[in-house]
Amino acid sequence: MSALLVLTNLPDRAAAERIADLLIEKRLAACVNILAPCRSVYRWKGAVQHDEEHPMLIKSTADRYPALEAAIRQAHPYELPEIIAMPIERGLRAYLDWVATETTPAG
Repeated sequence: MSALLVLTNLPDRAAAERIADLLIEKRLAACVNILAPCRSVYRWKGAVQHDEEHPMLIKSTADRYPALEAAIRQAHPYELPEIIAMPIERGLRAYLDWVATETTPAG
């Protein structure tokens, strides 16, 4: 099992909660943390943007990543959502085992 930490940002808390619920219901994530709003500054289509966003920390596995990414893309309100996955190199074994269990499709 290869655990991942996946990051994305949503424009409002309601959208973040909808996507978090979806990911948990579909067993694509074991846990989703919706963080406090932050200020994001970026260039989009030639203009500098200053927006409030809600970062999300999503714990999943490499096996579930393709479906996780597809679900985020389908539900995300942005034209080009930030979706970044980072491998979890180390962690509490019992927690990482729980992540693997919770992201195993029901069958």
